[in-house]
Amino acid sequence: MRPIRAVADFIGLPAATGNHADKLVAALGSAIGVLAATAVGLHFVGATGAVFMVASVGASAVLVFGVPHGPLSQPWPLLGGHLVSAFVGVSCAKLVPDPAIAAALAVGVSITAMHYMRCLHPPGGATALTAVLGGPPVVALGYGYVLTPVLLNVLILLVVGVVANYPFPWRRYPICLADRQCRGMESQELETLPREDLVYALRELNHFVDITEDELERIYTVALRHVRQGGVELEAIRAGRCYSNGAFGEEWAIRQVVGTMEEGRVEYRVVAGRGRRTSGACSREEFAAWARYEVSRHETTWQKILPAPA
Repeated sequence: MRPIRAVADFIGLPAATGNHADKLVAALGSAIGVLAATAVGLHFVGATGAVFMVASVGASAVLVFGVPHGPLSQPWPLLGGHLVSAFVGVSCAKLVPDPAIAAALAVGVSITAMHYMRCLHPPGGATALTAVLGGPPVVALGYGYVLTPVLLNVLILLVVGVVANYPFPWRRYPICLADRQCRGMESQELETLPREDLVYALRELNHFVDITEDELERIYTVALRHVRQGGVELEAIRAGRCYSNGAFGEEWAIRQVVGTMEEGRVEYRVVAGRGRRTSGACSREEFAAWARYEVSRHETTWQKILPAPA
């Protein structure tokens, strides 16, 4: 399986996510949004201009309905990204006679402007291109292109995104509406690592990550809860096997059971993490309370041993 996993990692093939309901909502919502946007585009810029304009709206629909909690999908990137790009595109079309150069500048300047205005939205590049290459109907609109059809299309997509996702608490759009009660409960459990540290880590990565601070907090909380729900049964503690305490940072440790004594005590040695190369002994109950799960060494890493399927 390793060669297959290596190929999947190389091409960026993620594990399967989501469920059938999510995929159905994404399909229906995006279809309704694009249908409305197409009607608007045909009315204001005709068939030629609508081809370009609807292309960018279709790309936005993928974000709003496919990944409604992604940073690039939120209302400000959606609105700001398209409007800024439309304005830049019209300006380049008016100021630069050569269409090829104008198109290149429109996309490049739009990306820069979106970065600085914190509204990066990839479909904005198509919106900027349409202002330059959309043909006479689009050029004739001038800066009116920013309002109709761009702003109108985006508002339609935004409204459909809110309405179509709202009946499903786990995917409500925008993310601030998503199951606030559950998010609040998860935040109360986050005792080991404060939110401020998570935000700091996200920013210190020094490259763009398509995940919000709230989602990072939720991922960490779910992982932490999973660790806390672990535990090793008394009868599973056997000589020669290794166990982790599931802790984070400097508290993490791996113990290998050296032997068990008749009086219910366990001898162990620490093979990795805190206290490495030390030994100790404790009751079987104390060891089970410390250990969260069994691990095994694979080359240079320790991996959790998953329970065999029933």
